[in-house]
Amino acid sequence: MEKSKTHTKSEEDIATLNDEGCKLLLYNDDVHTFDYVIKALVDICRHTVNQAEQCAIIVHCKGKCVIKNGSYETLLPMHTSLLDKQLTTEIVQ
Repeated sequence: MEKSKTHTKSEEDIATLNDEGCKLLLYNDDVHTFDYVIKALVDICRHTVNQAEQCAIIVHCKGKCVIKNGSYETLLPMHTSLLDKQLTTEIVQ
């Protein structure tokens, strides 16, 4: 007879968060200009101007865009800095 397993955050789950398994999402708003968003992505996420422009257009058209992939620890400072600039971001797995 097989016992059912309950899912809890194991060391393996935490290791996944520390790997490249997370995404930093940027959401659209009606407040910030394209130039403001582009500058923030270049300064904080180290995007090229071309990458930042493409992300800004995707966010504008689709409402959100994955702007960076990486570990939770890598993305957290970028997430915090973008929030400090009043941009809406989220880290997801």
